[in-house]
Amino acid sequence: MRKGRKVGYTISTVAEMFHIHPQTLRLYDREGLLKPSRSQGNTRLYLEEDLQRLQVILDLTRGLGVNLAGIEVILHMRKRMEALQREFSLLFNYVRSYMEHDEAVLREKLQNALVPSPPTKIARFGPL
Repeated sequence: MRKGRKVGYTISTVAEMFHIHPQTLRLYDREGLLKPSRSQGNTRLYLEEDLQRLQVILDLTRGLGVNLAGIEVILHMRKRMEALQREFSLLFNYVRSYMEHDEAVLREKLQNALVPSPPTKIARFGPL
């Protein structure tokens, strides 16, 4: 196997691994719940991400009795929540760096003042 190349599993292998019929995998593909890649011969190849997504789908159907329409909604919501989490993390890191910069500027002003003052913790009251 070449370096950086992902391993793809055929539909029959995945069906055996998850104890489901290959037609079920084809149905999930038609419904857009799974989007396996294709080989040059147009054979479905399931990557590790596909297997993880399939496990979620099976957990929802087998464990919770969710139908295909419900699974589509849940997967869409999960994707949106992950995107919002990434956006929140970016915002949080931006605010943190801004506050650290603000604190560094204040510390420098205190040290260069006519009457130098030792560094202190900034206490903030109220909402940020």
